[in-house]
Amino acid sequence: MSSPSKRREMDMMKLMMSDYKVETVNDGMQEFFVDFHGPKESLYQGGLWRIRVELPDAYPYKSPSIGFVNKIFHPNVDEMSGSVCLDVINQTWSPMFDLVNVFEVFLPQLLLYPNASDPLNGEAAALMIRDRPAYEQKVKEYCEKYAKPENIGAVEEEKLSDEELSEDEYGLSDEDEVAGKADP
Repeated sequence: MSSPSKRREMDMMKLMMSDYKVETVNDGMQEFFVDFHGPKESLYQGGLWRIRVELPDAYPYKSPSIGFVNKIFHPNVDEMSGSVCLDVINQTWSPMFDLVNVFEVFLPQLLLYPNASDPLNGEAAALMIRDRPAYEQKVKEYCEKYAKPENIGAVEEEKLSDEELSEDEYGLSDEDEVAGKADP
């Protein structure tokens, strides 16, 4: 491996050849999205998530930044940002790992074996410890609501509309909305 950029290219090609849908941002290899299916035999089976991946300049010597774009209910995934708490990505990353490892080993392991003692989502961790059936039900509800193929394209649109203020947030009433219109 002569350079990080060659390694980045090779890892992306391996990922695409492993039948993952990869969508680059600005035709670059620094930032891209990967469609990730929940692992079989898990609460997340049948779910589809868009994962945002950012490769640092020093990749593979520095770990990629990984985050869920659409919502997931999991103790080790921040519900708002989608950030992932996973030692192998955050602390123990090695250049021996590649992007295929992330999607075929690390993320499936994260979903199969949540760690409630090191949470990014305190509500999910507490529910998992306190009431496992309620936790499992909430995971399934999130999968049904946010992790369907039709949700993948809607995620970006939803984020855009969330950033725009609604009329209610501007404090407009029905009377204000008709102000300025001619009387019939």
